[in-house]
Amino acid sequence: MDITDNDIEKQDSTQDYGILQEMGDCYTSVGNYTEAHKCYEKAASLGPDEPGPYVGLGVIALQQNQLDDAEISFRVACRLNAHCAKAYAGLAMVAQQRADYKRAFEMYLRCLELDVDNLIALLGLFQTSCQMGSFAKVIHYLKLYLNMHPADTSVMFPLAALYMKDGRFEQSKKILLELLTLNPDDKNAANLLEEVEHGLAKEKKAGVQIG
Repeated sequence: MDITDNDIEKQDSTQDYGILQEMGDCYTSVGNYTEAHKCYEKAASLGPDEPGPYVGLGVIALQQNQLDDAEISFRVACRLNAHCAKAYAGLAMVAQQRADYKRAFEMYLRCLELDVDNLIALLGLFQTSCQMGSFAKVIHYLKLYLNMHPADTSVMFPLAALYMKDGRFEQSKKILLELLTLNPDDKNAANLLEEVEHGLAKEKKAGVQIG
């Protein structure tokens, strides 16, 4: 099979797109949004069917509290790729900023259906679930994540807190003891464990009285 000039140009264009996307991500990570914006714009022109540059533009707009612009960018990314988990996480963060917790919850769930390993979506789902008082689904995804990352204390604490809110004190205690084994100086975990122990004591006392 002969390689044509068009094939070479297409390959070069793909490589340039990838470089520009990475540069945009790097500039965003250090807060240089002006240069990041330029990189994403150029990347979008080279890869018009790629969602990545629009996710990047959405992140910049979100960081600058330009929620309408952020939503538009994330929607474009979703239109280009209906399976772009980061775009749904972006839409969820926009909704959360607007205190539209129901929509944020739905978008975080959609993100996690596509990428159960997305920590931003997991923690966002935890925050919105606390606002809504709906814990079952977020507990499910936090457990899935911990199965893959059993020593991730940033997820262990929210899961323990949700178990406690759901009245499942034994499960909460088990996770908190594991967390404190990994990080003995975690004061938040120690304080929550005290609350859990208090809840268990009340349950035991109520059980004795009923008996």
